[in-house]
Amino acid sequence: MIKIELPKPDVIIYQREQVLKDGDVPITPYHGFIDFHKITRDKGGFFLFYNKANEVLFVGKARKIRQRIKKHFEDTVSPMKNHRNEIYKIEVYEIDDAMEREIYETYAINSLRAKYNVDKVFFE
Repeated sequence: MIKIELPKPDVIIYQREQVLKDGDVPITPYHGFIDFHKITRDKGGFFLFYNKANEVLFVGKARKIRQRIKKHFEDTVSPMKNHRNEIYKIEVYEIDDAMEREIYETYAINSLRAKYNVDKVFFE
């Protein structure tokens, strides 16, 4: 039997409002998130979208994580297009190897029972 464990997330961002202090520059929220700058531009990995009840909504992977996550908020073909307002937390895992990303994504979809994933689903 193969044992798979999800690593600890490299970045976790929450939907939140900026609390401005003297000298702070306002950050324009992107669908309620102001911390996209914390997500790497250049690395690959996988990500999990959660709702406020900490339920996994969607698991995805990409060669460039930040761009792919943003696409889910813009795309008209994203499985999340009708559920974007439910996303409260995003966990990002930086994984360089494409095969590892694929394994972790499939494992996370099925072990955490991601609500809006339609591909790679082996549970009913």
